[in-house]
Amino acid sequence: MKYVSGYSIWLVLFFIVPVLIVLSFSFMEKSTYGGVEFSFSLEGYKSLFSIGYLKILWRSIWISLVATLLTILLALPVAYYIANSKIKDLLLLLVVIPFWTNSLIRIYAWIFVLGNNGIINQLLRKIGLVNDYIQFLYNPYAVILVIVYTYLPYAIIPLFASIDRLEKSILEAAFDLGCNKTKAFFKVLIPNIKSGLITATLFVFIPALGSYAIPDLVGGVNSKMIGNEIVRQLTVAKNWPAASAISSILTLATLIGVLLFVKSTQKEVHT
Repeated sequence: MKYVSGYSIWLVLFFIVPVLIVLSFSFMEKSTYGGVEFSFSLEGYKSLFSIGYLKILWRSIWISLVATLLTILLALPVAYYIANSKIKDLLLLLVVIPFWTNSLIRIYAWIFVLGNNGIINQLLRKIGLVNDYIQFLYNPYAVILVIVYTYLPYAIIPLFASIDRLEKSILEAAFDLGCNKTKAFFKVLIPNIKSGLITATLFVFIPALGSYAIPDLVGGVNSKMIGNEIVRQLTVAKNWPAASAISSILTLATLIGVLLFVKSTQKEVHT
């Protein structure tokens, strides 16, 4: 009982209260020098329907979707290999090691790799494939690449957990009944690790959608996402209601994703 009450207090103080504060700011008027004026207004939400905001929203969604799909496609075979390996503990440690390094340092490492004077450009010029550098940075594809790299461990771990719990006899029975590897993968493995797939998808898509540092450092001006727009509204435009409105919608989308996950896992348990 004490644990439950302590958890409830923590949840209220560090989640519900901040969300309510941000939500309340979104319904207030913009102050001239930043902050808000305590009078009701829907201007923060009305501004979200402008062409500029809709472009940023669409860019954020498609970049996050593509990055999530690529991350899952890469993570699934890796997780399967680790789950069936005799040295799974060591391999899991290698997956977790990137968490020990600050994410900003890892992003800057990609700048040194993809930059005009980076490793790839220098190598291409040295072997004579190109005469001038290739612009790998400051486009949506660089953002997708770094998002995939950054959040790949977030996808591998829940997928590994689901595959590791799966009874190996299920796959063996499928092969005994005449299933080839492709059919066993789609008809047996995927349905039995659905909760892990959903978890991995949420773990990648949600933080990717609100990502700030990655598009800011490797995306350039034409690859800004929702997180960058929130910061711009707070620091440059001094429009706290607009920033709060964007944050509220992003939080709502996150909660919907989590609720869908909980609902799907509950159905899986009952079945």
